[in-house]
Amino acid sequence: MNLDLLLSPTQFLKAQLASTDLPDGLGDYEIWMDEHGRAVSAAVDGAGTPWIKQFDRMGKRIDEIQFPPEYWTMLRMGYKAGAVWRARSGSLSPAYWVGYVTSYFDMGLYCPYTVSLGTAAAVAKYAAPDVHERFMPRLMDQTDAVWQGATWMTEAHGGSDLGANVETIVRPVGDRWLLTGDKYFCSNVGAELAVVAARPEGAVAGVRGLALFLVPRDRDDGSLNYTIRRLKDKIATRSVPTGEVELRASEGYLLGEPGHGIYHILEVLNLSRVANCVACVALMQRALADAYLFARDRVIFGKKLIDQPLMRRQFEQKSAALEGAFALMWHSVKLADEVWREPAPKYSERFQLFRVLLHLAKYWTAEQAVQTAKWAMEVNGGIGTLAEFGVERHLREAMIADIWEGPPHRQILDGIEAMERKGAHRLLFAYLAPYANPESLAAMQARVEAHLALPEDEKEAGAGDLFHDLAAFAARSIRITS
Repeated sequence: MNLDLLLSPTQFLKAQLASTDLPDGLGDYEIWMDEHGRAVSAAVDGAGTPWIKQFDRMGKRIDEIQFPPEYWTMLRMGYKAGAVWRARSGSLSPAYWVGYVTSYFDMGLYCPYTVSLGTAAAVAKYAAPDVHERFMPRLMDQTDAVWQGATWMTEAHGGSDLGANVETIVRPVGDRWLLTGDKYFCSNVGAELAVVAARPEGAVAGVRGLALFLVPRDRDDGSLNYTIRRLKDKIATRSVPTGEVELRASEGYLLGEPGHGIYHILEVLNLSRVANCVACVALMQRALADAYLFARDRVIFGKKLIDQPLMRRQFEQKSAALEGAFALMWHSVKLADEVWREPAPKYSERFQLFRVLLHLAKYWTAEQAVQTAKWAMEVNGGIGTLAEFGVERHLREAMIADIWEGPPHRQILDGIEAMERKGAHRLLFAYLAPYANPESLAAMQARVEAHLALPEDEKEAGAGDLFHDLAAFAARSIRITS
C-alpha cells in the first residue's frame, strides 16, 4: 500500500473502491473536517462530558445539552453532507461513506448519524402512513433544520438479554401509546425522535413480547415527552451525548406489528453494527496515519524510523490488516444494501448470510481497531501517551467501539446461533468460495461443522477460538487490493 493514502479518507476509499462512485461533495466535507472540524473535535474531547441545562429562567423543563456553538456547526455539516438523507434513494452505502470520513476525524460524532439513520430506516419500513408523512421529511432534511434520531433499547440490567431486561411498559391510548420506564444507555440523548424497545401491557414474557415504538422529544403542546436524568461520564466518544432517559407516560407510535418487535429491534441494531464496522476501519486508518506521520519524520540513530526494517515490516502488516478489515466492512455494507428492506420475519437466505458475516465483521474490525490504536501509541512512544497530541484518544475510542452494539462475546454467541439455527455458515462458505483457497476453505468448513456437533458446554467454551480464526480467514479471503 502507498502509505500516503492513509492521510486522506476519501483517497483511501477511492483506492479501495475503484469501481464504486463516492457521494458528490465527500471530498469537500473531508476538507472542512480537516480544516475546521478536527480542532472542534479535539476541543470537545478535551472538555469532557457536556452538561444539561435542565430548566429555563422561568422554571420550565427544557433538558438542553450544552455543547459549544462550534460543535453544533460540525454536527450539522455531516447531516448536510448526507449522513442520513443520502439513503433516501434506497441505498445505504453513500450514507456509510459519509460516516467513514466522519469517523476518520471523530468516531463519536458518527454515532448521532448512525442512530439517526437507524431511526429513519425503521420509520421508512414500519411506520403507519400518517406517521411516516409526519416525521420522515424531518429526518431527511438537508438543512440545519434536520431532526436527529436515536435508538434506545438498554436498561439498567443490561442490553444483551432484552427479553429479560426490558421493563419499560406501554399501553394504547387512542392512536398513540404511552410508555413508562427508564432507559440507561441512551446515545444521542436529546434527539428529536427515538426508536424505543418496550413491552405492551399483557404481552408475553421474553423477546416475543417486545415491540418497537417511535417516541418524539416533544409532545404536541410543546412540553417535553421524555426527560434526561443525567449524562454519562465516558472515557471517549464525548462528541455524542449519552445519558439516562425517563419515560413517564411518554407518547409514542407503534412501528410494525407488536409480535414482530424483536425483529424490528434487531434490524435497527444490525444497521448500527454495520456503522460500527465503518467507524472501526476509519479509526484504524487514522491511527495508522498518525503513526506514519511520526515515523516518517522521526530520526533515530541517524535513520528515519519508517526506513528501519522492523518498523517497515510492521507498517506492511498493519496495512494488510487494514485492507482485510476494510474488505469485511465493505461486504457488510454491500449485503446490508441488498437486504435491509426485507420485511420481518420472512427473511431470505441472503439476509442470514448478511447476519453471520456482520457478526464476524463487527467482531474483527473492533478487535483490529483496538490493536491498531495500541500499536500507534507504541510507534509514537511517550508522545503517544499524551492527551495533547491525540494519539491516545484512538485507543480510548476503539475500546468503546469494541463494546458498542454488542461486545465480542455477544458477536461470537450470536454468530454461532446463526450457524446452528439457520445454517448460515454454509451460506458464508459459498459466499467466500470465489475468493478463498479451495483447500483452506474446505478445511475451515470441516472445522466449523465439527465444532457445531460438540456438546453444548464444550461448544460454547471453544467458540471464541473458532470465531476468531473464522473471522481472520474471511478477512484474508475477501481482502480488497487496489
